[in-house]
Amino acid sequence: TQAVTMEQHCGLITGNKKPVPLKSISVTLSINDFVASVSATLNYENEEKVPLEAIFVFPMDEDSAVYSFEALVDGKKIVAELQEKMQAHSVYEDALSQGHQAYLLEEDDYSRDVFSCNVGNLQPGAKVAVTLRYVQELPLETDGALRYVLPAILNPRYQLSEQSANSCLNIKTPIVPLEDLPYTLSMVATITSQHGIERVQSNCSLSPMQYLADDKTSAQVSLAEGHKFDRDVELLIYYNEVHSPSVAVEMGMQDTKPDSLMGAPSAMVSFFPDIPEVEPSKACGEFVFLMDRSGSMGLPTNSQMGSQLRIEAAKETLLLLLKSLPMGCYFNIYGFGSSYEKFFPKSVKYTQETMEEAVKRVKHLKADLGGTEILRPLCNIYKAPSVPGHPLQLFVFTDGEVSDTFSVIKEVKLNSKRHRCFSFGIGEGASTSLIKSIARVSGGTAQFITGKDRMQAKALGSLKFALNSSVNDISLEWDLPAGLSANMLSPKQTVIFRGQRLIIYAQLTGTMPKVESSGEVCLKYTLQGKGLKNRVTFSLQPKANASFTIHRLAAKSLIQTKDLGSHETSEGEKKDVVNISIQSGVLSSFTAFIAINKELNQPVQGPLVPRVIPTPNLYDSLPSVTCAVRSGKFYPNLNSFIMIIRYISFEENVVLQLISLQKANGSWELGENLTKILGTNLGDIKAANPAKDGNPSVWATVLAVLWLHGNGKDLKCEWELLERKAVAWLHDNAGSSIPMLVQAGNSLLKLAVTPAVFGF
Repeated sequence: TQAVTMEQHCGLITGNKKPVPLKSISVTLSINDFVASVSATLNYENEEKVPLEAIFVFPMDEDSAVYSFEALVDGKKIVAELQEKMQAHSVYEDALSQGHQAYLLEEDDYSRDVFSCNVGNLQPGAKVAVTLRYVQELPLETDGALRYVLPAILNPRYQLSEQSANSCLNIKTPIVPLEDLPYTLSMVATITSQHGIERVQSNCSLSPMQYLADDKTSAQVSLAEGHKFDRDVELLIYYNEVHSPSVAVEMGMQDTKPDSLMGAPSAMVSFFPDIPEVEPSKACGEFVFLMDRSGSMGLPTNSQMGSQLRIEAAKETLLLLLKSLPMGCYFNIYGFGSSYEKFFPKSVKYTQETMEEAVKRVKHLKADLGGTEILRPLCNIYKAPSVPGHPLQLFVFTDGEVSDTFSVIKEVKLNSKRHRCFSFGIGEGASTSLIKSIARVSGGTAQFITGKDRMQAKALGSLKFALNSSVNDISLEWDLPAGLSANMLSPKQTVIFRGQRLIIYAQLTGTMPKVESSGEVCLKYTLQGKGLKNRVTFSLQPKANASFTIHRLAAKSLIQTKDLGSHETSEGEKKDVVNISIQSGVLSSFTAFIAINKELNQPVQGPLVPRVIPTPNLYDSLPSVTCAVRSGKFYPNLNSFIMIIRYISFEENVVLQLISLQKANGSWELGENLTKILGTNLGDIKAANPAKDGNPSVWATVLAVLWLHGNGKDLKCEWELLERKAVAWLHDNAGSSIPMLVQAGNSLLKLAVTPAVFGF
């Protein structure tokens, strides 16, 4: 039965030597400030002697607003129409049965980041090019980069329910080694920004960047020739300045009702709220860490040799998070796979004892819990009674390989009033639909850990957000000429974080002024009882845009708030989604693009031969990985592979060793373990202490903080919070003697760390 399960769930077919009809993919990418416009062309050719139906299931970023699909056959363009999905399916089947050529593009019913494209009745020797176009907001990374990803990796996903058996993810996909992928990818990216382009980085080989303007406001890069589409293509774009608010106004469509979604002008407002940094309140929050321990967490974080195993990175991350929590808060740790385990029956108060016990257990965690059954532990967390005065902050770490993402998103959304969820997608192929949506519906943030990214740094960045005082009473005020008003299209914003961008869409209804004039929009919020404002003035001359980019992004954000797939969306919301989707031309899970080539009229002899296009997945790219299947999910047997990999474990990382000695209150104890790391002996340390009668922990803590600054600078973003805790403890316990201790410590450890790091 195992082999059968494997076919059914993972969709494996091997030894299929038939030629693959997809020959190449070419992508034209145009990035203007933080919006990407993408055109992707799939080139097909049937080299067999029988008519085919080519089926390609591929990943897309969940934020992509797909608005156009067309086919080019013998120089003739056939533009697809967006229709209600069931209707499109029946039109497609009818066309095939009449011998026409037909094309279908749809979003999966269970996950917003998986699409399928069918080319039906591809005759022997025929060539066809199908092109889909989409627009997308680019997320802002913590270092100021904008991140664009063209996903390639589609890993097998775990079925949460029987209903998701119909997902297009369960179409049997041939598996080929990455080096034998039969189609190539070419990509040209043109980048424009008034702020000037500083640099572009990628995980793939790029041609050197060429500036197209002297002031460096536009540039072009392309993928190196012969690129196999064997990994996600990631571009990180750095502008000379990112953080400036702006408003862009776009003209509506000429031939539609002036007050309709596509007829009225649309505005895209982007703010970078200048929120002052405030000391996190001492004891606030119940922090629950939900860690994926399914079999695939035993894989490396990426396909490069020597990359750390996901589970090892997860253990280090948990250790750093545990050490960085404030005294007096509450916490718990869950591990999940096919079943789940929790460290404590319910969240416990953060003390030296509970922290020590949790650290001990973290060190023994393994990726040994089977499939990705995330819904049960989530429900268990939400069922637990709240801790009064400690709002729930949930951190979810997963490789996101779940097919029915909408049921998980719905559960998080139902509980969004009482918690925030910070999500982390680990490794290539993590579901953007799951990771981004659970953060969005609960007012948290989403992070992806791929390539050389460190999970540790990204998790600690999110903990900073969670600890920051929250901004309340967020509202937008528009100041527009008489007769013109702004109608909000984005959902009401309930939370903003320091250092984050905020994008809002609105429709301008009424009469646009005849003469050139301007409007103003003001973002108002309160922080610790103090009212703050950010204003931006903008021109009311709407710009024409043939792709109606802003209108389509606005429609996508409306669709995202209402569309939870066929099983989780109410009838009323479903009607709204279909209406918005068809008006705007933006694909949803209830609509599909359908195109028919009626000029081809070949009577079909028997059923068409299906050819499923292979897509890369990480498990088959790893040397010596053998597969077994349990609970419908890949279960790599990694023993032989782990021998090849050398990763940094707890024992080898000295910075981590020092951190694991820190007490819950932020201090260090003077002892042999600490002196070993400091590279000296206990006698010398005691002799060098200028405050002989003082508390030895004060001296030990000063030395530990000095050592971190002297030897762990590269990882500062990972230990910054626990170092702040140490400095706060020193201020409470050593006060004015700190400068003298710092001077003595610098001289003992032969360092030159400034007393400013201790607040002096």
